[in-house]
Amino acid sequence: MSQAKRPANRGNQKNNRNRPAGNGAVNRGRFSRPPIKEPEDSEGAIEVEGEISSVLAGTMFRVKLGTGSNHEVLAHISGKMRKRFIRLVVGDRVKMEMSPYDLTKGRITYRM
Repeated sequence: MSQAKRPANRGNQKNNRNRPAGNGAVNRGRFSRPPIKEPEDSEGAIEVEGEISSVLAGTMFRVKLGTGSNHEVLAHISGKMRKRFIRLVVGDRVKMEMSPYDLTKGRITYRM
């Protein structure tokens, strides 16, 4: 009895041989996915500048907006600023993002 010779390419090597490299956005027929879209810039957040008026517990800050009004906002530090250990003190000028749905809270994204 003779044994059958095994093919040189086994398993995933055979399946991956003809596939194009990439993120899966290549048109592969009827069930292909649409190309991946980049997210829009902060999804409608309002960017304003202000000055830190007081430092509160838990990395929270009171920020007085620089629009010439007496409006103060409760703000927290963004994740990237925490990661880079950016320190904020009273009097620092900052750039903030605010949601159009709640204008009393914000997120500090940049220290100037």
